[in-house]
Amino acid sequence: MRASFERPKVKPPLHFDVTVEIPKGTKNKFEMDHHNGRIRLDRTLFTATAYPNDYGFIEGTLGEDGDPLDAMVLLPEATFPGCLIECRAIGMFRMQDEMGGDDKVLCVPVADLRQDNIRNLTDIPDLTLLEIEHFFSVYKDLEPGKSVEGAVWTGRAEAEAEIRNSWERARGTEHANEFTPPPGGDAKDTIGGLHDDD
Repeated sequence: MRASFERPKVKPPLHFDVTVEIPKGTKNKFEMDHHNGRIRLDRTLFTATAYPNDYGFIEGTLGEDGDPLDAMVLLPEATFPGCLIECRAIGMFRMQDEMGGDDKVLCVPVADLRQDNIRNLTDIPDLTLLEIEHFFSVYKDLEPGKSVEGAVWTGRAEAEAEIRNSWERARGTEHANEFTPPPGGDAKDTIGGLHDDD
């Protein structure tokens, strides 16, 4: 008997596009230059730590820190700077740094059937969450003028609410683009080829 890879017939959660800036396993902090659309090396981390996951931002958003909302993508292999991944949220790491709110949405690729069972933070091994916490608690330690003031995990509902708030903040600003949903809409209205699971 052959294994079935049919997806469950459920209403899908919120989908959105993440642009990867930093592949997991690197100490280099790359950032998208939003003026020319190219990847720029911001700095190399001062500590002996490397990014534990692919890291980037959710397209068409504006976070509380004045930049697009940050995102971490759980992947078995690193991708590359500039890679666009359709994702769904499973939680959020609420963080404060020297500039204020610096939230990071934890998400998984929509296309990865192996991660269909991951819906919330409770589906992630504790050690994986602790690794992420540890990284963000120490990665700025040796850099003058930079600090992490505090952080806490929140669930998927809070993450999706913050994504929608970030789309609202982006409307009418330079951060709004073709990925920013219209008022009252979600990313499914803007992501090319995205349909409800059937």
